[in-house]
Amino acid sequence: MSRFPKELRNKVQERKDNNAHRVLSCSSATVDFASNDYLGFAKSPNIQEKARLRLQNETFVNGSSGSRLLSGSHPLHDEVETMLASVHNAEAALLYNSGYDANVGLFSAVLQKGATVLYDALIHASIRDGIRLSNANAYKFQHNSLQDLEKKFAKCKGPVYIAVEAVYSMDGDCAPLEALVAFSKRNNCYLIVDEAHSNGVFGERGTGLLQKLNLENEVFARVHTFGKALGCHGAVVLGAPELRDYLINFSRSFIYTTAASLHTVAVIAAAYQELEQSPALQKLHSNISFFKETAKACHLTSFFIESSSAIQSCVFPGNERVKKMARHLRTSGFEVKAVLAPTVPQGQERMRFCLHSDNTFEEIEEVLRQLAIFAKA
Repeated sequence: MSRFPKELRNKVQERKDNNAHRVLSCSSATVDFASNDYLGFAKSPNIQEKARLRLQNETFVNGSSGSRLLSGSHPLHDEVETMLASVHNAEAALLYNSGYDANVGLFSAVLQKGATVLYDALIHASIRDGIRLSNANAYKFQHNSLQDLEKKFAKCKGPVYIAVEAVYSMDGDCAPLEALVAFSKRNNCYLIVDEAHSNGVFGERGTGLLQKLNLENEVFARVHTFGKALGCHGAVVLGAPELRDYLINFSRSFIYTTAASLHTVAVIAAAYQELEQSPALQKLHSNISFFKETAKACHLTSFFIESSSAIQSCVFPGNERVKKMARHLRTSGFEVKAVLAPTVPQGQERMRFCLHSDNTFEEIEEVLRQLAIFAKA
């Protein structure tokens, strides 16, 4: 029997005692209100076929054979980076193997000793980890609060970076990007925006919230990930050519890892091609509007955090309560994930609905009807 430290065993037991223990489970055949596959691209045969055709004459189809700086860089990596820069109206782009890798690699490399980073209280764990790996001073400001940001800025020294998400993954609300851009320009700060949950969801062609607002050229860096609406894997950092060059030289999660396989990169390209012609984006926004209207009709609006994104979160305090609610909805044929403390603050436990272009109005009506029954019990 393998040895395992008592201290670690006790930490797991503490999670169990607090009804916060996590376990892995495979997706069921129930109606999906849980995954990040907002546009249904993860199961698109069109994308699969386009990627297959792009790779039919390539040699390294299973793996890239090394890091980008050794043997792993391929013309397809460069081609897709050029495409991504063009689509997102950026000067340069650099692919990473995941959104986590991109954020850890970006923040740990850019934030130097003597610099300060101000980050939103609800910022993603990957950004927090990147900040921890840096040598910068770090201060948290209240969620979406320009007033608290101004207050924290007053104590800053050296170059100042501001880190926010365009759409927050647990609440589904949007950052006040116009005000943040104005603040950054006024105070000579460097704004970094994670567009993981806005990529493929906002903008005329799903290019993200910054481009929808015509603000893409007003920020220091953007991170777009492909594991949500684009239905595949990987991420890209967008910015100036100097930023790309800097990351190639100093970003450890880029330098010291095997490059993304050509299959991964081909699927990214195919997903962006599909985004150009698919009606899924329009259908998604139709479903978001219908969901909000139906929640209001079911007298559930007061439970939901205000959101115009594909993430609609319904707060019901208590880990055990939301776990029971998730079981009730699963029994009714709907997969909706309960988000427990400590992932969210205690008292802010919730049911997190992820809406998709292929959800039907009937499914939306029924899942909210079932939610209302449980909420009023």
